[in-house]
Amino acid sequence: MISSLRGTVLQASGGVAVIDVGGVGYAVQVTPDHAGSMRVGEETTVHTSMVVRQESVALFGFPAREHLSVFESLIGVSGVGPKSALGVLAALSPDEIALAVASEDDSAFRKVSGIGPKTAKLIVVSLTGKLFAPAKPVQAVSQIPRSDVSDSVVIALVGLGWPEKTATQVVRELIDEHPESERDTVQALLRLALSRLGPTARQQA
Repeated sequence: MISSLRGTVLQASGGVAVIDVGGVGYAVQVTPDHAGSMRVGEETTVHTSMVVRQESVALFGFPAREHLSVFESLIGVSGVGPKSALGVLAALSPDEIALAVASEDDSAFRKVSGIGPKTAKLIVVSLTGKLFAPAKPVQAVSQIPRSDVSDSVVIALVGLGWPEKTATQVVRELIDEHPESERDTVQALLRLALSRLGPTARQQA
């Protein structure tokens, strides 16, 4: 496992940097802004995540461990691959990502190429409680409309393994049974749904 590299920049353009470490050139996928901050011939340090696939092994590099941590959280979300996660970090800073999650603003992720509406909502639901927003006021934050809360919870349950039919039925039942004050956020309604369904997804017809 390669967790960081320190060496001389041989190339930095687009989304790839080549870093010479002890005579070996490592190709690292980075954001365009990160590549633009590097200078050929100068020393740099990148924090890396090595992603191993059946057909390839790739290194993804970041200027700080904060970025690396967010990247690894993103690729843990169903439907988000390493290139999509890098795309999110190319468009949003770690603080902006944390604020979007904290404010349940999936629109920030829908703007990223390769991230669809369902995946954007699943990112918000999956990363809630895992990322911490900076200690500053969150501007223009509003509650998600009730229908969007329901949709987000259904998408999250499907992502966790329950059939869409089961997820939709349970959400509807909970909305009928509980006052709005107990289910007016994604976290609250998801907590109720998981309590009803249990900790393990059961595939049902």
